[in-house]
Amino acid sequence: MAQTSTEQLPVVLVIDDETQIRRFLRAGFELDGFTVNEAANAAEGLRSATQHAILAANYVAKRLGEAYPVLYTGPNGLVAHECIIDLRQITKDTGVSVDDVAKHLIDYGFHAPTMSFPVAGTLMIEPTESEGLAELDRFCDAMLAIKGEIDRVAEGELDREDNPLRQAPHTAAMLAGDWKHGYERAEAVFPAGVNPADKYWPPVRRIDGAYGDRNLVCSCPSPEAFEG
Repeated sequence: MAQTSTEQLPVVLVIDDETQIRRFLRAGFELDGFTVNEAANAAEGLRSATQHAILAANYVAKRLGEAYPVLYTGPNGLVAHECIIDLRQITKDTGVSVDDVAKHLIDYGFHAPTMSFPVAGTLMIEPTESEGLAELDRFCDAMLAIKGEIDRVAEGELDREDNPLRQAPHTAAMLAGDWKHGYERAEAVFPAGVNPADKYWPPVRRIDGAYGDRNLVCSCPSPEAFEG
């Protein structure tokens, strides 16, 4: 997940068998704004990191579960260290694809989670043990805001092609140029929860990733340049 100056710093795990050393390191990290977990040895540290990662994934799954179907849940609707949200029915109903959601997350300041793996048309969210609650909430808030935009497409309030999702990501050049879209500039580049003073601006718009995967382009010198 992308880091901006307004979000919570990652969680730090301090491992040492000396209590005083752990307390000293904890105080230093907390002074700099980090959230700190402690463990006396590697086994405790691994257990703590695993528990935190599983808890974080289940927190995300619960917050997003009413807006997006969550795949592969176990007893009591729980997931492991990752949750997979399913956008396939949304795509059938609205035309909004997993690519659109992934690209629009950039407008919210996030690098998208794993896309279309292990299931095509899904996002696999794996928050890991280093994400704090504030950052998890910021991501969930963005995903819920995106679901609200999807609902506006479904209701006809936003055009199925000319909408903030299908046209994402939005660059500074788009904002400064001639605006030809049926939605507002601010709606595109400053969606809900995005601080204009802390905005991440993508350098380019959407590229054809599938074409790039199938057609390798090398920018290095030709093999002949290395002869002799």
